[in-house]
Amino acid sequence: MTVSADPLETLHTSDRPLLMAATLAPLGRGRGDPCHRVTADGSLWRTTLMPSGPATCRLVQVDRCSVRVTAWGDGAHEFLDSVPDLLGECDTATDFAPEHPILVEAHRRYPGLRIPRTGRVLESLVPAILEQKVHGIAARASWRRLVTAHGEDAPGPAPTGMRVPPPAEVWRRVPSWEFHRAGVDPKRSRTIVAVAAVADRLEEAVTLSPVDAARRLRMVPGIGQWTAAEVGQRAFGDADALSVGDFHLAAMVGWSLLGRPLDDPGMVEYLEPLRPHRYRAIRLLEVSGTAVKPKFGPRTAVTDHRSR
Repeated sequence: MTVSADPLETLHTSDRPLLMAATLAPLGRGRGDPCHRVTADGSLWRTTLMPSGPATCRLVQVDRCSVRVTAWGDGAHEFLDSVPDLLGECDTATDFAPEHPILVEAHRRYPGLRIPRTGRVLESLVPAILEQKVHGIAARASWRRLVTAHGEDAPGPAPTGMRVPPPAEVWRRVPSWEFHRAGVDPKRSRTIVAVAAVADRLEEAVTLSPVDAARRLRMVPGIGQWTAAEVGQRAFGDADALSVGDFHLAAMVGWSLLGRPLDDPGMVEYLEPLRPHRYRAIRLLEVSGTAVKPKFGPRTAVTDHRSR
């Protein structure tokens, strides 16, 4: 446990159902994420680096529409101001009208599922880059190792091992051999350094429309459609950000909704009528437990880039 400081606290109460755990689940990068932790009592702990400084937050679901939020650190005030966006208050699904019975039922059963908006671009972008074209297990291990080594201790009484995501200037200075030891190949490490060099401009993308924000991200070499969508889902709260190029997604959508696999073009065509809620449909499949993808062979091997 880190040294405690005086906390700030607020009770966020919505006028509609709110599923905190399911809404914020995509923000975590595996069970060992040093910036996102769910403890045995059901509390969700997160760290973030706000413009005013680092912050640790603890979120607890109080009732169907309320979440108690406690924050520590120099960025605590600013973080509390961002809580409505984080909990998806700006995300509405009033015009979401799926026709597939699976999606209709999932939407009915989970009215409190929302798309969060962190407003922190680099904190979503770096782990997304680490996940480019590698096994999720390896990417999460790289994120854990790099943040543990280069992030500062979380303020307040954060669970042991939690860290604050490093700022852009720290990512720019990470030596190539430390990326290598963390299992990150040169292409991904160069992309991380490149985005860190223009981090201020990328953070400004939160003020743009989702389309313009994605376009700005993709101006950086190494940032493609998939990576921009992954950031859009988290930093921008984009309910339509579809991760085209994902190794599993198109097949999962096909098997779940059609009983057969789809490729990326087929998925895009099939989900077109659901705009601007294509990502919402994906989350409903995941949260409702109706996401299906049969296994036809051995698990994909985890590539160790440290041996290359």
